[in-house]
Amino acid sequence: MPTFDTVCEPNLVEVKNAVDTTAKEIGTRFDFKGTSAAIELKDKEITLFGDANFQLTQVEDVLHNKMTKRGVDIRFLDKGDVQKIGGDKVKQVIKVRNGISSEDAKKIQRIIKDSKIKVQASIQGDAVRVTGTKRDDLQAVMALLRKDITDLPISFDNFRD
Repeated sequence: MPTFDTVCEPNLVEVKNAVDTTAKEIGTRFDFKGTSAAIELKDKEITLFGDANFQLTQVEDVLHNKMTKRGVDIRFLDKGDVQKIGGDKVKQVIKVRNGISSEDAKKIQRIIKDSKIKVQASIQGDAVRVTGTKRDDLQAVMALLRKDITDLPISFDNFRD
């Protein structure tokens, strides 16, 4: 039976490259000279440092531009709260989303069931496997998910006949 997996996986190599080029640009830009503006990546968490909230938004804009140029969807980024650290310095932790959460998987499953297309959706860890008898039905489900799920950067893997 034809199947495919619906997943939410970023290209972590490209994310690392985007963070590295952002750090390089922060080091060379005139408006960041003499400030504590910085960016670092550790285990799927990007940490932004700056002197004020305004500076954090500038660093984040540079990061978004670099990620877009590298073909990484910025919907993978889950922004945290701005935290004060020592004196007038601030930091913000941005998590890189990897995998579909259980409530999002249930939402995907509900959308597929409500569509009345003759396929079955099952949650398998951090992916949703869709199985059907016809290839056309699976392609219709892919189009439906692309249209209805706008807040998650989903992709489709392991398409098998």
